[in-house]
Amino acid sequence: MTTPSKPVELQVAALRLALRPDLGGCIAGLWHVGLPVLRSSDAAALVSSRLSGCYPLLPYSNRVAYRRFQWLGEQHTTQANFDDNPHSVHGVGWQRGWDVVEQSERAAVLRLTHAGDAHWPFAFEAEQTFTLSPSALEVRLAFTNTADRPAPVGLGWHPYFPKRARSRLHIELTDRWDSDASTQLPTRKVAQQGIDADVAHLQYDQCFEGWSGPAHIRDESLALRLTSSLRYLVVFTPQDRPYYCVEPVSHVSNAINMDDPIALGLRSLAPGESKTADMKLEIADVH
Repeated sequence: MTTPSKPVELQVAALRLALRPDLGGCIAGLWHVGLPVLRSSDAAALVSSRLSGCYPLLPYSNRVAYRRFQWLGEQHTTQANFDDNPHSVHGVGWQRGWDVVEQSERAAVLRLTHAGDAHWPFAFEAEQTFTLSPSALEVRLAFTNTADRPAPVGLGWHPYFPKRARSRLHIELTDRWDSDASTQLPTRKVAQQGIDADVAHLQYDQCFEGWSGPAHIRDESLALRLTSSLRYLVVFTPQDRPYYCVEPVSHVSNAINMDDPIALGLRSLAPGESKTADMKLEIADVH
């Protein structure tokens, strides 16, 4: 049964998780013995999913160029949803209220029903399942096309990690999509021999291919191991912000407007067909 979308908290041993279903089904905070694992806020104080620790990306990741695309011979438009950005960004799931459909001490299930509108023309239903254990958070996303026609679908998550003095990334990758500086859209794929550096030395806002094995995220306090069923990764390391992002996604940014969207990870779902994705974040104290 659907329950009102008030904040949800789960705690297992040293880990505490706070969710805001009404703010895009987002993670308000995740703490390990009181230390933020993700960028974290008290659930009641959070005012926007954009300021949260993590939010879901659906039915696409990153940008739809200039808020328009063609699908199966038909032209579609989307709406502005990210300040004055000329593109629509991160889909609709992060800006809609989700319902709490199940909750226990260790798990919660949130559901979003989208009828199709000016922001995204295809109807769908999505569920996020959050499961907390003593040393890990697992999130599962199940997406079903409820439209009467095939629909383009991409999934992902947008975790924000607090930048600390010795924040470091080690990620096995094979390729990087470089973007045009003015449009912020990917233009070419180049070889990338992984990432292994302190976050302070990185300046990325790009999508990567060939992600294999876990992404290792480490600082002076925590050692994190991020894995996912999704094989693309967006890495965002702004020099002027107190956070950085390592985002498992299913497709290249703006794939829907590129020559072969399916080859770049986008999926075409028939009416009634579903797609799932998983993300796991394992947390250990380095002391």
